Amino acid sequence: MPEKDGFTQRRMAMEEGYFRKKEQEFIEQIRSRAAKQAERQDLAAAVGVADEEILASLQEMGYTRETVKLLHLVPLVQIAWASGSVTPREREMVLRLCEWRGVEKDSLAWEQLNNWLDERPSDEFFLTTLKIIRHMLEVQTVNERVAGRTDLISFCIRIAMASGGFLGISSKISDGEQMALDQIVEELTRRNPAAVGQVVKSSNDV
Repeated sequence: MPEKDGFTQRRMAMEEGYFRKKEQEFIEQIRSRAAKQAERQDLAAAVGVADEEILASLQEMGYTRETVKLLHLVPLVQIAWASGSVTPREREMVLRLCEWRGVEKDSLAWEQLNNWLDERPSDEFFLTTLKIIRHMLEVQTVNERVAGRTDLISFCIRIAMASGGFLGISSKISDGEQMALDQIVEELTRRNPAAVGQVVKSSNDV
Protein backbone atom coordinates (compact mmCIF):
# COMPACT_ATOMS: atom_id res chain seq x y z
CA MET A 1 0.00 0.00 0.00
CA PRO A 2 1.44 3.38 -0.94
CA GLU A 3 2.56 5.43 2.07
CA LYS A 4 0.22 8.27 1.04
CA ASP A 5 -2.84 5.98 1.03
CA GLY A 6 -1.90 4.58 4.44
CA PHE A 7 -1.59 8.08 5.87
CA THR A 8 -4.98 9.03 4.40
CA GLN A 9 -6.67 5.99 5.97
CA ARG A 10 -5.13 6.69 9.37
CA ARG A 11 -6.28 10.29 9.17
CA MET A 12 -9.78 9.23 8.19
CA ALA A 13 -9.86 6.71 11.05
CA MET A 14 -8.74 9.39 13.52
CA GLU A 15 -11.37 11.80 12.24
CA GLU A 16 -14.05 9.12 12.45
CA GLY A 17 -13.02 8.32 16.01
CA TYR A 18 -13.04 12.01 16.92
CA PHE A 19 -16.52 12.61 15.52
CA ARG A 20 -17.82 9.39 17.10
CA LYS A 21 -16.53 10.61 20.47
CA LYS A 22 -18.14 14.02 20.00
CA GLU A 23 -21.39 12.41 18.96
CA GLN A 24 -21.39 10.27 22.11
CA GLU A 25 -20.64 13.30 24.28
CA PHE A 26 -23.55 15.15 22.64
CA ILE A 27 -25.89 12.22 23.30
CA GLU A 28 -24.78 12.09 26.94
CA GLN A 29 -25.42 15.83 27.30
CA ILE A 30 -28.94 15.40 25.94
CA ARG A 31 -29.58 12.50 28.34
CA SER A 32 -28.19 14.50 31.25
CA ARG A 33 -30.39 17.52 30.44
CA ALA A 34 -33.42 15.26 30.10
CA ALA A 35 -32.66 13.61 33.45
CA LYS A 36 -32.23 16.98 35.16
CA GLN A 37 -35.47 18.24 33.66
CA ALA A 38 -37.29 15.14 34.90
CA GLU A 39 -35.78 15.65 38.37
CA ARG A 40 -36.85 19.29 38.29
CA GLN A 41 -40.40 18.29 37.45
CA ASP A 42 -40.35 15.87 40.37
CA LEU A 43 -39.14 18.67 42.65
CA ALA A 44 -41.85 20.99 41.35
CA ALA A 45 -44.49 18.39 42.15
CA ALA A 46 -43.02 17.75 45.61
CA VAL A 47 -42.83 21.40 46.74
CA GLY A 48 -45.69 22.82 44.69
CA VAL A 49 -43.49 25.48 43.10
CA ALA A 50 -43.11 26.20 39.38
CA ASP A 51 -40.43 28.90 39.62
CA GLU A 52 -37.52 27.63 37.48
CA GLU A 53 -34.93 29.65 39.40
CA ILE A 54 -35.97 28.16 42.74
CA LEU A 55 -36.09 24.65 41.31
CA ALA A 56 -32.63 25.08 39.76
CA SER A 57 -31.25 26.28 43.11
CA LEU A 58 -32.76 23.28 44.89
CA GLN A 59 -31.13 20.97 42.36
CA GLU A 60 -27.75 22.66 42.69
CA MET A 61 -27.91 22.25 46.47
CA GLY A 62 -28.53 18.53 46.11
CA TYR A 63 -32.20 18.38 47.07
CA THR A 64 -34.19 15.56 45.52
CA ARG A 65 -37.89 14.69 45.46
CA GLU A 66 -37.30 12.61 48.59
CA THR A 67 -35.19 15.10 50.56
CA VAL A 68 -36.86 18.38 49.58
CA LYS A 69 -39.53 17.68 52.21
CA LEU A 70 -36.79 18.59 54.73
CA LEU A 71 -36.60 22.15 53.41
CA HIS A 72 -38.46 23.77 56.31
CA LEU A 73 -36.46 21.74 58.84
CA VAL A 74 -33.11 23.15 57.73
CA PRO A 75 -33.46 26.34 59.85
CA LEU A 76 -34.01 24.06 62.86
CA VAL A 77 -30.77 22.26 62.01
CA GLN A 78 -29.07 25.65 61.78
CA ILE A 79 -30.26 26.55 65.28
CA ALA A 80 -29.20 23.16 66.64
CA TRP A 81 -25.65 23.78 65.39
CA ALA A 82 -25.56 27.44 66.50
CA SER A 83 -23.72 26.71 69.76
CA GLY A 84 -21.09 24.58 68.06
CA SER A 85 -22.58 21.12 68.48
CA VAL A 86 -25.96 19.39 68.42
CA THR A 87 -27.08 18.18 71.84
CA PRO A 88 -29.05 14.95 72.29
CA ARG A 89 -32.11 16.97 73.30
CA GLU A 90 -31.89 19.17 70.18
CA ARG A 91 -31.49 16.13 67.94
CA GLU A 92 -34.48 14.47 69.58
CA MET A 93 -36.68 17.51 69.00
CA VAL A 94 -35.62 17.99 65.38
CA LEU A 95 -36.24 14.32 64.59
CA ARG A 96 -39.59 14.42 66.37
CA LEU A 97 -40.66 17.38 64.24
CA CYS A 98 -39.40 15.50 61.20
CA GLU A 99 -41.70 12.59 62.05
CA TRP A 100 -44.54 15.03 62.69
CA ARG A 101 -44.09 16.29 59.11
CA GLY A 102 -44.61 12.74 57.86
CA VAL A 103 -41.02 11.67 57.17
CA GLU A 104 -40.54 7.94 57.74
CA LYS A 105 -37.56 6.67 59.69
CA ASP A 106 -36.30 4.34 56.96
CA SER A 107 -36.53 6.97 54.20
CA LEU A 108 -33.77 8.81 52.36
CA ALA A 109 -35.02 12.06 53.88
CA TRP A 110 -34.62 10.68 57.41
CA GLU A 111 -31.08 9.55 56.59
CA GLN A 112 -30.23 12.96 55.11
CA LEU A 113 -31.52 14.81 58.16
CA ASN A 114 -29.41 12.64 60.45
CA ASN A 115 -26.39 13.34 58.25
CA TRP A 116 -26.97 17.09 58.69
CA LEU A 117 -27.20 16.61 62.46
CA ASP A 118 -23.95 14.59 62.42
CA GLU A 119 -22.00 16.95 60.17
CA ARG A 120 -22.81 20.66 60.00
CA PRO A 121 -23.88 21.96 56.56
CA SER A 122 -22.16 25.11 55.29
CA ASP A 123 -23.29 28.65 56.10
CA GLU A 124 -24.04 29.10 52.40
CA PHE A 125 -26.34 26.08 52.45
CA PHE A 126 -28.27 27.48 55.42
CA LEU A 127 -28.57 30.97 53.91
CA THR A 128 -29.58 29.79 50.44
CA THR A 129 -32.22 27.50 51.95
CA LEU A 130 -33.63 30.44 53.93
CA LYS A 131 -33.85 32.52 50.76
CA ILE A 132 -35.70 29.72 48.98
CA ILE A 133 -38.14 29.37 51.88
CA ARG A 134 -38.77 33.13 51.79
CA HIS A 135 -39.48 33.07 48.06
CA MET A 136 -41.86 30.15 48.53
CA LEU A 137 -43.69 32.00 51.31
CA GLU A 138 -44.00 35.13 49.19
CA VAL A 139 -46.20 33.39 46.60
CA GLN A 140 -48.65 32.18 49.24
CA THR A 141 -51.67 34.04 50.52
CA VAL A 142 -51.14 36.52 53.33
CA ASN A 143 -52.65 34.20 55.94
CA GLU A 144 -50.62 31.21 54.75
CA ARG A 145 -47.46 33.29 54.66
CA VAL A 146 -47.91 34.66 58.18
CA ALA A 147 -48.80 31.24 59.60
CA GLY A 148 -45.91 29.48 57.87
CA ARG A 149 -43.38 32.09 58.92
CA THR A 150 -44.61 32.21 62.52
CA ASP A 151 -44.63 28.42 62.88
CA LEU A 152 -41.11 28.14 61.54
CA ILE A 153 -39.74 30.80 63.90
CA SER A 154 -41.59 29.25 66.84
CA PHE A 155 -40.06 25.84 66.12
CA CYS A 156 -36.61 27.42 65.85
CA ILE A 157 -37.04 29.07 69.25
CA ARG A 158 -38.09 25.77 70.80
CA ILE A 159 -34.92 24.14 69.47
CA ALA A 160 -32.85 27.04 70.83
CA MET A 161 -34.44 26.65 74.25
CA ALA A 162 -34.08 22.87 74.29
CA SER A 163 -30.64 22.75 75.86
CA GLY A 164 -30.24 26.23 77.27
CA GLY A 165 -29.19 27.12 80.78
CA PHE A 166 -27.66 24.95 83.48
CA LEU A 167 -28.26 21.25 82.72
CA GLY A 168 -31.02 22.35 80.34
CA ILE A 169 -33.20 23.41 83.27
CA SER A 170 -33.63 27.06 82.32
CA SER A 171 -34.69 28.35 78.92
CA LYS A 172 -31.69 30.61 78.31
CA ILE A 173 -30.84 31.03 74.63
CA SER A 174 -27.11 31.22 73.90
CA ASP A 175 -25.52 34.11 72.02
CA GLY A 176 -24.84 31.85 69.03
CA GLU A 177 -28.45 30.69 68.95
CA GLN A 178 -29.72 34.26 69.21
CA MET A 179 -27.53 35.31 66.29
CA ALA A 180 -28.87 32.43 64.21
CA LEU A 181 -32.45 33.31 65.18
CA ASP A 182 -31.88 36.94 64.21
CA GLN A 183 -30.54 35.87 60.82
CA ILE A 184 -33.51 33.60 60.19
CA VAL A 185 -36.06 36.28 61.16
CA GLU A 186 -34.24 38.91 59.08
CA GLU A 187 -34.15 36.72 55.98
CA LEU A 188 -37.74 35.52 56.23
CA THR A 189 -39.02 39.11 56.64
CA ARG A 190 -36.54 40.79 54.28
CA ARG A 191 -39.18 42.16 51.90
CA ASN A 192 -41.74 42.78 54.60
CA PRO A 193 -40.11 44.58 57.56
CA ALA A 194 -43.51 45.05 59.22
CA ALA A 195 -43.65 41.27 59.65
CA VAL A 196 -40.81 41.40 62.18
CA GLY A 197 -43.19 42.71 64.82
CA GLN A 198 -45.66 39.95 64.07
CA VAL A 199 -42.98 37.30 64.37
CA VAL A 200 -41.60 38.71 67.62
CA LYS A 201 -45.05 38.98 69.14
CA SER A 202 -45.97 35.43 68.14
CA SER A 203 -42.62 34.11 69.32
CA ASN A 204 -43.10 35.60 72.77
CA ASP A 205 -46.09 33.29 73.13
CA VAL A 206 -43.99 30.16 72.64
